[in-house]
Amino acid sequence: MPSDTSRSSTPPTTGYLGLLRNREFAGLYAGFTLTVAASTLSGFALGTLVNHQTRSPFLTAVSMYGATFATVLGALTMSVADGSRPRRTLVALQCLSLVGIAAQALPGLPLAARFGLLLVLGFFQSLGNGTRMGLLAEVVPTSMYALARSLMNITSGGTAVLGYAIGAVLLGYLSPQEVFIAATALTGVGLVVVATTVRERSIRLTRRPGLRRTWTTNIALFSHSGQRAVLLNLWVPNGLIVGCEALFLSYAPDHAGALLAAGSAGMLLGDLTVGRLFTADQRRRCAFALRLLLAMPYLLFAAHPPMVMATAVVFIASAGFAATLPLQEQLLAVTPDPIRGQVQGVESAGRMTWQGIGAAIAGGVAQHLTPGTAITALAAVSVAITVFSRPFVVRARAVGIEPAQV
Repeated sequence: MPSDTSRSSTPPTTGYLGLLRNREFAGLYAGFTLTVAASTLSGFALGTLVNHQTRSPFLTAVSMYGATFATVLGALTMSVADGSRPRRTLVALQCLSLVGIAAQALPGLPLAARFGLLLVLGFFQSLGNGTRMGLLAEVVPTSMYALARSLMNITSGGTAVLGYAIGAVLLGYLSPQEVFIAATALTGVGLVVVATTVRERSIRLTRRPGLRRTWTTNIALFSHSGQRAVLLNLWVPNGLIVGCEALFLSYAPDHAGALLAAGSAGMLLGDLTVGRLFTADQRRRCAFALRLLLAMPYLLFAAHPPMVMATAVVFIASAGFAATLPLQEQLLAVTPDPIRGQVQGVESAGRMTWQGIGAAIAGGVAQHLTPGTAITALAAVSVAITVFSRPFVVRARAVGIEPAQV
């Protein structure tokens, strides 16, 4: 169980405002917010561009979430997140992301090249997320970790709401390439913020990270049935519902921005309520209900509801994304300090990879059926996985990864 002793220099915090008084957390938070804004704008711009050029639900869905496929490659090298200089690693990865998003702004770039850039960016982003989460677990006390993740999730949802809304407006006046330029500028500002506020940490591994160390830790992580069950519930139900969201452009091209914004707003509300108002025990008790809430409302898409009702359904369902908070707390509780970055990075990489898998499955099903039918089918599978995996989650024991294994 991680202790707070390694972070004794961190000033006490109370609530979100207290967290933001921590300069390093504020830097990570601001950099994360700008990164999410840039990703939202660039993803919406690329999805719109691909939809206009191909009219393919599959390619449109993959263009919006295809970068997440490459996060599985990041999981294979995630030990870099626990290197001796995590700040330098994060800054370097931010620089590479800046170059990749800027390249999307090139006019006349073939679609094959754009999809290739998606994979490269997804790889860098997965390593960046692992490094960022490892730093987060060091700059805030363990008792405040869930609150910090909650604030970042809330901000992610709120930023995505604004990003999709602003992206829809911008695309009425600007070309997708010009929106990519705006996303590049946001990424650049985020890079500067991180570089000027975050310092190197001193409790990292002294041994050189690499594939062997990554695999040793990953094998230890997956050797416990309880941890496998936690990771399954963090990854698969969420990924299938993200697949539903990836079909919004095909389901209702003129209202996709509103649907995506509603989803982000619902996620914001859920994370705010569960992360800020619930105790740790209450979060654990409501985790199963939240996972059901995430998928069950989407079953109404079988009836092709009016757009106002569909928007409300998406808003309500997305509050269920807050189920990740108690599961992330449980995973952190059994993770030794020296490998926090890698384990949190593997969790994030797996979740993002399943978002890409969900988008691909959704697009493939929608190619043969209607987008509405595909949304309903994915939601039903998500509910089934949540229900049938529940006994394994209930029986999960807080058995940590032994330091000797890593």
